[in-house]
Amino acid sequence: MSTIKKFAGQTAIYGLSTVFSRVLNFILTPLFVYVYPTRVYGIFTYMYSLASLINPVLAFGMETTFFRYLNKTDADKEKVYSNTFFTIAFIAGLFLIFSLPLSNYLAGWMSKDTSVADQALFIRYFIYIIVVDALAVIPFAKVRADGRPARFGFIKLINIFMFVSANLFFLFVIPSIIKNNSYGAVWIAHWYRPAWVGYVFISNLIASVITLLFLLPELLQLKFRYDGALIKNMMLYSFPVLVANISFIINENIDKIFLKNLLPASQQQDVGIYGACCKIAIFLSIAVQAFRLGAEPFFFSHAKSKNSGETYARIMTYFVIAVCLMFIALSANIEILKGFIKGKDAVQRSLYWSGLQVVPILLFGYVSLGIYMNLSIWYKLSDQTRFGLYISGIGAILTIVLNLIFIPKYSYIASAWISLIAYATMMILSYILGQKNYPIPYQLKKNVAYLLASVVIVYLSFTVFHRSLFMGNLFLVLFTAAALYSERKELLLLVKK
Repeated sequence: MSTIKKFAGQTAIYGLSTVFSRVLNFILTPLFVYVYPTRVYGIFTYMYSLASLINPVLAFGMETTFFRYLNKTDADKEKVYSNTFFTIAFIAGLFLIFSLPLSNYLAGWMSKDTSVADQALFIRYFIYIIVVDALAVIPFAKVRADGRPARFGFIKLINIFMFVSANLFFLFVIPSIIKNNSYGAVWIAHWYRPAWVGYVFISNLIASVITLLFLLPELLQLKFRYDGALIKNMMLYSFPVLVANISFIINENIDKIFLKNLLPASQQQDVGIYGACCKIAIFLSIAVQAFRLGAEPFFFSHAKSKNSGETYARIMTYFVIAVCLMFIALSANIEILKGFIKGKDAVQRSLYWSGLQVVPILLFGYVSLGIYMNLSIWYKLSDQTRFGLYISGIGAILTIVLNLIFIPKYSYIASAWISLIAYATMMILSYILGQKNYPIPYQLKKNVAYLLASVVIVYLSFTVFHRSLFMGNLFLVLFTAAALYSERKELLLLVKK
């Protein structure tokens, strides 16, 4: 089996499990927007955005470092595994000890749409969630490094299944028990709070703890083998990765935080509108994430292979085609997808749908992000992770400065465009610097042609033909046919191998 076939097979498993789990999660979006008004949904969006800023700090870039050091010639795999895990565990322990006493203080500063007591409780839930998730990072990386995508996907599905099930239980089953005066209704009614957003966070904590329990086989393989020199080298490698990851999370989430804090009280619903519309664009983000899950261990393990550069270049071309197809498909079917954020009445529906104009912008931002992630392998393979810091740092600065300037006037429209600008800038910078420091023979003209064609098609479909399902999907078929014809020789060779 060819290396690209092997890569495609593993990525397909990661992709299917990731897509399926995210689809289950996505099913909750119409339920959340039905249960919660836009202002309350804004709390949900805001809290998860804050948590996303903290997650990479606790992981400390150790996931990428784990793969890099695991594939070094003289690697002691057991020692690499234990030292990366216990480094994260130590950082997570410090975070837990110092953050819990600050929860009440932070709640007083953050609470706008809820009570201080509730906000403090939400913060404590998220502290526990973040710590538990951090402990799962390296065991999950080990599963990927061992070439077990099916186990990875199964555990991820369990996580989402528990999250969805717990939410359904709290938001719909319990109210039904109370309404019908079923067994236990009187006792439940004493403590149950209808439409309380805290139940979403409790559900997440339950799912995270159960996920860690499923990783016990990997956790039991740990042996404490402290190596100070190894940890020092890994920290030097991972610190720029950490900063790059934080910059990425800033690009992804700081706009929601700024929207909540920069907009007046009369526009706080914009946070919920933007957060809900982002859920439609999340499908392309899922594809990018699935690709990264398969690509990172594959790229590291094949770095020393003959013609590895040509392999990376071919994978890039196929990736560009795939994300362009998804970009067109999602934009073409926006009239169907918007049904997931319709709210519970005409007023809520109108509010949520008023933000649909940002979806194509967000989608192309994810296209740029995916290409950047593909390109970023050059500085990871060449141990020049400082370039990841520089590139992502520039993206984060653009995101912060431009959002501060334009959100007060243009609200979430500005945030969508700024997200695209930041990711596109990172993509271009990574390509230029990569070709100077670790050249890979990418098919630049062909890839740019696919990108430009997809942008033109989405513009025609979304703007000129006013989101027509027929025209949008006709363009999708034509683009697919053109791509298959253009790549027919390569695809035939790939099938025959």
